[in-house]
Amino acid sequence: MTEKTILYRGAEAEICLSNYMGFKAVQKKRVRKAYRIKDIDDRLISFRTKEEVKLITGARRQGVSVPIIYDVDLEDGTITMEYIEGKRVKDILNELSEGERARICEKIGENIAKLHNNDIIHGDLTTSNMMLFYDHIYFIDFGLGEKNGEVESKGVDLHVLMEAIESTHSRHANCFDYVLDGYKKELKEDANLVVKKIEEIVKRGRYR
Repeated sequence: MTEKTILYRGAEAEICLSNYMGFKAVQKKRVRKAYRIKDIDDRLISFRTKEEVKLITGARRQGVSVPIIYDVDLEDGTITMEYIEGKRVKDILNELSEGERARICEKIGENIAKLHNNDIIHGDLTTSNMMLFYDHIYFIDFGLGEKNGEVESKGVDLHVLMEAIESTHSRHANCFDYVLDGYKKELKEDANLVVKKIEEIVKRGRYR
């Protein structure tokens, strides 16, 4: 492993640009918490790292584009994975033509449905956590994800994306409608139940 360049340092993890056996790689290392008892912290870091790896590999089995995992160190809380050369969807979505924007958003919705078909909840669905590379939408950062088949969890997952689109792509808020179009095409269960759940979540926010 060569010298690493820090790309992002957050409260939960540090993301570094690195190299793994000649391949450009990203290394995600979970941050240790000084306020936690060391034994508990060690177990939490190991568990969360293992769960994230399971979600990423589960997503790949469903045909969703995700980085290839090169190496996992549960004791250190580190995942070494493929570096995706593409562009963040967040950075390009506003600049696309309406037709291309609709096509990309439908693809996003189809891929989210593939995750939800296998009860994979991403946990942080934003256009910052999606990369466009050779016309594939890559989903990254499953650190807040979980396995959960409840309609509520799927609704919350999509509601996060709806709010992200309204915030980051406010001039193109109809993007979420395109996402739902793709989602409805691909979801095996009744997508209207999830859409109704999103509407419920929106109402809860209004009446707080």
